[in-house]
Amino acid sequence: MTKSIDYGTLMHRAMRGLIHDVLEQVERAGLPGEHHFFITFDTRQPGVELADWLRERYPEEMTVVMQHWYEDLEVDDGGFGITLNFGDSPERLYIPFDAIRTFVDPSVEFGLRFETAEADEEDEDDEEEAEATDAADGRPEAEVVSLDKWRK
Repeated sequence: MTKSIDYGTLMHRAMRGLIHDVLEQVERAGLPGEHHFFITFDTRQPGVELADWLRERYPEEMTVVMQHWYEDLEVDDGGFGITLNFGDSPERLYIPFDAIRTFVDPSVEFGLRFETAEADEEDEDDEEEAEATDAADGRPEAEVVSLDKWRK
């Protein structure tokens, strides 16, 4: 038995499930109304499939837009495949859900952002530096909490 509940992992799993369900709905019925998606993903993640020229151009991270023109959206349990247009050149991509960093639908001001281990480590390093600075100044330490994560 574990000593604590890993809420971060559970939340990420739920958020990826939401993306899966949304894309599955779009696969069946198309994008309704003004909905469109900006999807940023880690191109280094295992399972990401994209053309060599795209991988060279985006060696770490890439953002794609699903809006007016896309074809062959296929969603499975691990991710989704889609053909998108890059300067009049259709290219097939496969994006595992685990590779997604952000998923945004600006038409309804909805967005999800996945924290990565790298970002968490950088944040911890920043916090340690801030704590050291506070202690060196002799002022009491304060914690700043951003509520943007929970806003709609």
